[in-house]
Amino acid sequence: MRINERADVQRAKRVIVKVGSSSISGDNAGQIPPLVDALAAAHGRGVEIVLVSSGAIATGMPYLRLEERPTDLATQQAAASVGQNLLIFRYQDSLDRYDIVAGQVLLTAGDLDDPTHRSNAQRAMARLLDLRILPIVNENDTVATHEIRFGDNDRLAAMVAQLLDADLLVLLSDVDSLYTKPPQEPGAERIANVAYGDELEGVVFGSTTVNSVGTGGASTKASAARLAAESGTAVVVTSTALVHEALTGVDVGTWFSPAA
Repeated sequence: MRINERADVQRAKRVIVKVGSSSISGDNAGQIPPLVDALAAAHGRGVEIVLVSSGAIATGMPYLRLEERPTDLATQQAAASVGQNLLIFRYQDSLDRYDIVAGQVLLTAGDLDDPTHRSNAQRAMARLLDLRILPIVNENDTVATHEIRFGDNDRLAAMVAQLLDADLLVLLSDVDSLYTKPPQEPGAERIANVAYGDELEGVVFGSTTVNSVGTGGASTKASAARLAAESGTAVVVTSTALVHEALTGVDVGTWFSPAA
């Protein structure tokens, strides 16, 4: 069904949730259990949940004795190889409390560009959902090259929402909403609702960030939200701490209305 407003959120049947590296790695690794609590509550209502999770490189960094995100591709791939295994273990360890099983899905941009690979990915994830498995999707950083990357997992999440014809996409970060200017600046105001087709003229987003663990920013979330909305998927952009509220239709974050 199409979700046109927040009041409809609890009727969503298929939901994609995306979480960023900084929200679930390092000092914030403790946010995984409450995130899982919210996902499990929705799963328990019969919702088909897909989690798109960044964090493989960030999770692997300490094991490679790296203090900052590596800039060379080979070291990024090595960190991702170590971190992806640990990241899935942490999610599954938390999901065990609810007897929910996770299924790992690693994608490259080439997979979604190639019709055969795209169809295979769609079929596999649909079958996982039929079996009440919770797919955890990430970019396949171990084999992806700079030329074929999604760019950021916000875009990946929007493309997964398109692939699976999702009712709702929830984009999570460390900030509770999109604002009219960077939220730390005086006069910044929360953007509560974005109508379909609204270009957000006059809104000043900070530059896309590349911090010690990941990449992203408000502009990438706005772009991803528009991409998903064009396909008829409603979008909420909010903080990881407010994921339960977002999944139950509470007025938090920024709501992007979908195309009719």
